[in-house]
Amino acid sequence: MADLSFLHATKASAALPAQEMEEASFALPAVADPAAYQSQLYDPASATPLHMAHGTTTLAFVFKHGVVVAVDSRATQGQYIGSQTVKKVIEINPYLLGTMAGGAADCMFWERELGRQCRLYELRNKERISVRAASKILGNIVYNYKGMGLSMGTMVTGCDASGFSLFYVDSDGTRLEGQRFSVGSGSTFAYGVLDSGFRWDMEPEEAYDLARRAIYHATHRDAYSGGQVNLYHVREEGWVKISADNVFDLHYGYAAEAAAEADAEAAA
Repeated sequence: MADLSFLHATKASAALPAQEMEEASFALPAVADPAAYQSQLYDPASATPLHMAHGTTTLAFVFKHGVVVAVDSRATQGQYIGSQTVKKVIEINPYLLGTMAGGAADCMFWERELGRQCRLYELRNKERISVRAASKILGNIVYNYKGMGLSMGTMVTGCDASGFSLFYVDSDGTRLEGQRFSVGSGSTFAYGVLDSGFRWDMEPEEAYDLARRAIYHATHRDAYSGGQVNLYHVREEGWVKISADNVFDLHYGYAAEAAAEADAEAAA
């Protein structure tokens, strides 16, 4: 069993004042034996001793009026739900968005670093960085850490002089350009809704509804996704956050719609 004695507050540094030592603590999963639970995720004999147990659902697609990005907000460690309010869309700059799937710390840290490098590019070259170049920077960064335990499955999207672009970048350095992506444990469910309802010439409201439904259905079938659906729209003038809808409310809203449609068909 892994040595997790460092989790106990009494092991705090002696340099801390006595009161701070007594109050210092780490948030632990609300399980009967936290040490035993954590040891399941730790293998000291492995090259990457800490095994990530995570789940999420994120998606993005390009259509006539820009790019729609939608994500859930649940953070998990295995079957333990750590948070229902995680911000999985990372606002790199006013024209670029990144998404988070995999290890939350890895995605947040490296996409913030990407934001810093994009700003330095703007200062040096007196122009905005392209989406293609930004995704390439991120891909090059994470490739240098390949095999070292990073856990990332991100999308980078935005608008530049060439139009709207969407790229998938993961912690192996894989970088793919596409029109539709869904990443995470619930992505197979989201893809089913997304592929069946997508049209290039959708109006923005139709695109918003499609993205919400895709994430909702993923949260309904995937235990590791949930919380709320955060929705963004990337336009020529930059991105804007459209909505944040609790999946509980969406569930009963869609159920009421289905019941009303069934009643209308029965009456006809």
